[in-house]
Amino acid sequence: MKCKGTGETINDRDRCPQCKGEKVVQEKKVLEVHVEKGMQNGQKITFPGEADEAPDTVTGDIVFVLQQKEHPKFKRRGRISLWSTRFLTEALCGFQFILSHLDGRQLLIKSQPGEVVKPDSYKAINDEGMPMYQRPFMKGKLYIHFNVDFPDSLTPDQVDALAKILPPKPQSQLTDMELDECEETTLHDVNIEEEMRRKQTQHQEAYDEDEDMHGGAQRVQCAQQ
Repeated sequence: MKCKGTGETINDRDRCPQCKGEKVVQEKKVLEVHVEKGMQNGQKITFPGEADEAPDTVTGDIVFVLQQKEHPKFKRRGRISLWSTRFLTEALCGFQFILSHLDGRQLLIKSQPGEVVKPDSYKAINDEGMPMYQRPFMKGKLYIHFNVDFPDSLTPDQVDALAKILPPKPQSQLTDMELDECEETTLHDVNIEEEMRRKQTQHQEAYDEDEDMHGGAQRVQCAQQ
């Protein structure tokens, strides 16, 4: 057997029939990876000394890196939370709904009597969050992020009915003279992200047009005497 740059040769009659003088053999080995409760995205699970072996070298480790899959309902960003959209009537008058948890249990979620849920608010349920790593019997909080679905419009009768039961509007401090000097405006719906993209596109087009007109930066030569 040739040395292949190793500085060592093995006589044909001394070569191992299994490894053919390579000193290592191919072997399949099954590793069982145990993901413990509460492990984090990107956390590593190491199997010391299970990497490929070679003569006169220290065998390395096999390292598995956890990659967390997205869930359609629950989100985990250091804590576990979910998004819940409630109608305005539910936000004002109370609600209850059933939540199918990750472990298959059914949780009854309901507001307290007289409680008002505000848009973009959070509520928490103790001991229903993610298990704590290496403390599997202890769990964190489950956070619920509430969104309130408002109606697009109201009838005059609905406006009058709401005005009778809701807290009164603050009194306007504007005088008739001030109002006479004002120009009345009209509010309209707008998609702010779309507006910003459109303005950015217009700005880029105007910049490109200006560059084309002036031909870009031109070199100025010194006058010769």
